[in-house]
Amino acid sequence: MDDQLAQRIQLFREGGQVRPEVADFVAGELAALADEGRPVTEESAGMLTSHLMMALTRLLNGEAIEEFSTDEQIAAELADRPAAVARARATAERARAELGATLPESEINFLAMHLAVLDQRVSG
Repeated sequence: MDDQLAQRIQLFREGGQVRPEVADFVAGELAALADEGRPVTEESAGMLTSHLMMALTRLLNGEAIEEFSTDEQIAAELADRPAAVARARATAERARAELGATLPESEINFLAMHLAVLDQRVSG
C-alpha cells in the first residue's frame, strides 16, 4: 500500500468517519491484496478503500445500505470475472466473521467490480 492510500485510511480514522476496527480491517484486506500481487495504490484502490470503509461503518452503525437497480447488470458483467467475485465473497465473509457486518449482495458486487479492475491492471 502506498503512502497516499495509507493517508486516506488515516484521515477517515482520525476524522471519525469510520470506526477504528473498520479502518484496521480494510488496511488488512488491502495488505492481503498487495500480497496477492494486485497493485494497491491510491490511484488503483482509493475508491475501493473509501467505499468499503463507509459501507462497513454504515452496517455497524445499523444504517441501511441500498440495493441498486443495476445489480443484475453488474452481476452479468462479473460473469467472466469469477476470481474477483470469489475474492469479494471471501472479503465479505471475513467482514461478517471479524466485524459482525454482513454486506448485502449489491455491496459484494461493487467490491467485485473494484477487484476486477485491480486484476485488469495486473493482467494489462
